[in-house]
Amino acid sequence: MASEQQTETVDTRPAEQRDVAVPGSSGRAGIPKSDAFKRYIASGWSDRPEQLPPVAPLAAAAVVRRARLSERYVGTRLVIEAGEPKVRSNDTDFPYRAHSAFAWLTGWGDEAVAGSVLVLEPNGDGHDAVLHFQPAAGRDTDEFYANSSVGEFWVGRRPSLAEVGASLGVEARDVADLVRHDGDLTLDEEGLARDLSELRLVKDEAELAELRTAVAATKQGFDDVLGALPRITAHDRGERIIEGVFFTRARSEGSDLGYGTIAASGPHACILHWTRNDGPVVPGDLVLIDAGVELPSLYTADITRTLPVSGTFTPVQRQIYEAVLEAADAAFALVKPGARFRDLHAAAMDVIARRVGEWGLPILPPEDLEGVEHADRRYMVHGTSHHLGLDVHDCAEARRELYMDGVLEPGMVFTIEPGLYFQPDDLTVPEEFRGIGVRIEDDVTVTADGYENLSAAIPRTADEVEAWIASAKQP
Repeated sequence: MASEQQTETVDTRPAEQRDVAVPGSSGRAGIPKSDAFKRYIASGWSDRPEQLPPVAPLAAAAVVRRARLSERYVGTRLVIEAGEPKVRSNDTDFPYRAHSAFAWLTGWGDEAVAGSVLVLEPNGDGHDAVLHFQPAAGRDTDEFYANSSVGEFWVGRRPSLAEVGASLGVEARDVADLVRHDGDLTLDEEGLARDLSELRLVKDEAELAELRTAVAATKQGFDDVLGALPRITAHDRGERIIEGVFFTRARSEGSDLGYGTIAASGPHACILHWTRNDGPVVPGDLVLIDAGVELPSLYTADITRTLPVSGTFTPVQRQIYEAVLEAADAAFALVKPGARFRDLHAAAMDVIARRVGEWGLPILPPEDLEGVEHADRRYMVHGTSHHLGLDVHDCAEARRELYMDGVLEPGMVFTIEPGLYFQPDDLTVPEEFRGIGVRIEDDVTVTADGYENLSAAIPRTADEVEAWIASAKQP
């Protein structure tokens, strides 16, 4: 049911008839306004005893996170907003998602009330956490039936102050009571946003558990896609079927997608952020699927697999695939505490450059390449890794010296995702290479003595991928 329009239908009936809604109207335009109706709709409801919920899974971890932030801002009042809904079209909004920094500091994920505000009030050497939000309104107001933005009849019941306070372990107050002060520090301040990004670079155990769960759900989503291959290849927009099948898993096992699914078959695999997903999936081609399930906690996976639609790689497809896998493995080999984040990309690109050179690429006269450095970058223009967590590109506001030039520490989580992309009209490569795109992406966390590949259960090698597809075809 669409939410109400901005303009109201004019009710021209006599006053005594206006207790009956206008047929075909929506929103407040069809709601009677008489005192008699208001008394009637506010009465006749059974008691609804309040039952306090259990403590939220990430509430304890959020206490520690707030303390870490508090140490950096002694005596400063911090105001962290969850954010407001974003308009999609006219009077419809995008699905609401709280700001990642707000979720990290509260442990409140996909159930967060839009417009909520976390205030860290200075208290000596620390801060007291106070969470402001708009609580459920009683039936002594007309909000529950007349307000299409937050009314219970329209969007469901909002939690009470006591319920949220018990769940998150913070003091909860009505957002109407929030008073802003001169000198409040908000996420609009570059320094605070930066510090929160940097604090999130190393994940705690609660975060790692969420990410493992997100990856496991994502693996199920890929399994679902393989099981649907006959339906996918039979449809003239099979990429959309992939998108829909994976979305079903994301909604059933998690909360949503962590980002728009890339379902890129054939030459579409050469478009790095192909999300139109309107092409066919043709046997004989490769299909590149880049997808991740976002959990109710808002932690997301980010996995890419490139699959032969027919179930078997052609010799050229396998050749390219195994070069990308070798590049990924070279990056994996460097992952341990003390290594530099940027070195992972360099290791992967060394393999890409060597393989491309062995294949004689680019196939151009030497004079056409005079002065050209790193011609191989034509075939892989993106980075090999990015941090992962509440955002698919996590910690994006961290300083370069702590991100790209940063030293790996236990608990850091990031992707390893080299690729090779030979555009269909690229005359620098042999014809049989054109239109082939391959990316292999895994999620990894640094451990005390190396790494854990969080997505190791998702087949990676060419032989494993072929066996995976074959097993999906079994009755």
